Amino acid sequence: MNNLEYRTAQHAQGGLLVMANVPGVAAGSRVVVKDHAGRERSGLVIRTSAEAVLVQVFEGVEALDLERTWVRFLDKPFALTVSPGLLGRVFNGAGQPRDGLPPLWAVAGQAAQRDLHGAPLNPVARAYPREFIQTGISAIDGMNALVRGQKLPIFSGGGLPHNRVAAQIVRQARLLGEAEADFVVVFAAFGVSHADARFFEESFAESGVLGRVVMFLNLADEPVIERLLTPRAALTAAEYLAFEQHRHVLVVMTDMTAYAEALREVAVLRGDVPARKGYPGYLYSDLAEIYERAGRIKNRRGSITLIPVLSMPSDDITHPIPDLTGYITEGQIVLGRELFNQGVYPPVTVLPSLSRLMKDGIGKNFTRDDHPHVASQLFATYAKALEVRGLAAIIGAEELSDADRRYLQFAEAFEGRFIGQGEDENRSIAETLDLAWDLLSMLPSSLLIRVSEEELAQHYRNIENPSPAAET
Repeated sequence: MNNLEYRTAQHAQGGLLVMANVPGVAAGSRVVVKDHAGRERSGLVIRTSAEAVLVQVFEGVEALDLERTWVRFLDKPFALTVSPGLLGRVFNGAGQPRDGLPPLWAVAGQAAQRDLHGAPLNPVARAYPREFIQTGISAIDGMNALVRGQKLPIFSGGGLPHNRVAAQIVRQARLLGEAEADFVVVFAAFGVSHADARFFEESFAESGVLGRVVMFLNLADEPVIERLLTPRAALTAAEYLAFEQHRHVLVVMTDMTAYAEALREVAVLRGDVPARKGYPGYLYSDLAEIYERAGRIKNRRGSITLIPVLSMPSDDITHPIPDLTGYITEGQIVLGRELFNQGVYPPVTVLPSLSRLMKDGIGKNFTRDDHPHVASQLFATYAKALEVRGLAAIIGAEELSDADRRYLQFAEAFEGRFIGQGEDENRSIAETLDLAWDLLSMLPSSLLIRVSEEELAQHYRNIENPSPAAET
């Protein structure tokens, strides 16, 4: 099929080109469309049948003279040019430079091509995720820690600052105990506005981290089909950096809901049978194909850690996108509207948040010995404090016991000082744990039953209510 050109276009509309009499073409094939002036456009076969082949043209089908349009179907898939020069570059969703700099092929002898679709890691070859990754955000590091090789999504509602949180993680994330040059970030944004794209670029450039970041940006007014390639291009770059350049790679992708919407749109054009909420029945397997490219490989130094960001339509956590994502990934960070309305940033709702692999990346030899117990105590204490807050709303705060009033004070301080922090405030894990002890010390030590006596003796700071160890 390679190098064979066809001039059998029958119809063109809405970015689609219908070709007749093209035998032996497979869905997913790469296409080059050449107009009467010799200008070339890229395309992708999205549906085939005995009668016709449906091609999605990236640059659209405007001004195409069908009688003088040649279409070449290529045997090779979409590929990303990779080289050590990836870092510090900005690409579009298909992996083409959008920063005005030369293509990576200009670096003689160091560039190569990699299939965008890659392959999920073989379960037999996977190494168990370990080692703590510090994001600098206390609500994540202290209570829902990220582990190297983990897939930990961020669930957000429409209008919540998930893009700001994602950018903050990119700026601040680091792997403890590793050289700074060995930890890099691949950032992908799809379906974003021009303003958001400028925000990401300026944020990374001004903070000085752009040199260790690879960016893939697909804008809202760019081809929908390109949106389907964007996460795959990002993960292809991550695989090269991790498993060929031996780097530890954090991949941050926003917003997976925009990706799923693009997938649904293309599925409608293909005539696929819709399932839940109109999404195609293969949404789960498609998301799994993306997410499962993250992880660690046995006896290989590099790793890929994935943070996909997704917005939940109508704040519905049971919506197909967060629902299916939860089955594939290892937990979730939930951004809440109530905290956001209170002016708390980042509005991480810690109780429904969960990092299933947190236990394997914290504690002795990773963060600090007291970290597991402190995290457990914070969860229990805050849950109790919210119960007391609900009770106070019914009977009034003046009817509460002294202990319950302390819980109310703890809740306010926890939300304002622990969850809340500046957008440019980068807290170390030691600072996060010390702050946690400051807040726990607002309560009598007798209520802190999830930490040990030794930890109380070392970290408890309440002079009016000393720990039992201090009293003896």
